[in-house]
Amino acid sequence: MGCFAVSALAQEKASPAMTAEGTVGSAEITINYSSPAVKGRMIWGDLVPLGQVWRAGANEATKFTTSEDIMVEGQKLPAGTYSFFIIPNEYESTLIFNSEAEQWGAFNYDSSKDVLRVNVPSQQTSTMEERLVYEVKDDSFEIRWEYGKASAKLSN
Repeated sequence: MGCFAVSALAQEKASPAMTAEGTVGSAEITINYSSPAVKGRMIWGDLVPLGQVWRAGANEATKFTTSEDIMVEGQKLPAGTYSFFIIPNEYESTLIFNSEAEQWGAFNYDSSKDVLRVNVPSQQTSTMEERLVYEVKDDSFEIRWEYGKASAKLSN
């Protein structure tokens, strides 16, 4: 039992809990996620396979909360808390907002509970992000890790 506690603690520190917050119009946006590190690994297409649902972080599925209805890439997302997943691909990635907010990873992901799916361009950055990071801006949110980036337009 003691070994399990140490292992769980070590895992938590390896991918610390993080929060990204911001406002879009009058809507308050909060993204809760665990932030894994690259640690010299190949991320896209290896650790995170292309074309498969990814929990968009480590440990529990990433949670996306909006205090009011918002538009994501021109499509309505009702106020609420969602699990957030990504299907990364080389040129375009699918961002998924799922109504089952409390889940571990993507192991029990059920696409029938998707509230919204939007496609965005898969992008590359010239700056290496060692840790997974989300950022909420005035009119968008983005996710960056290693040299990969995806962002979605938001409006209220």
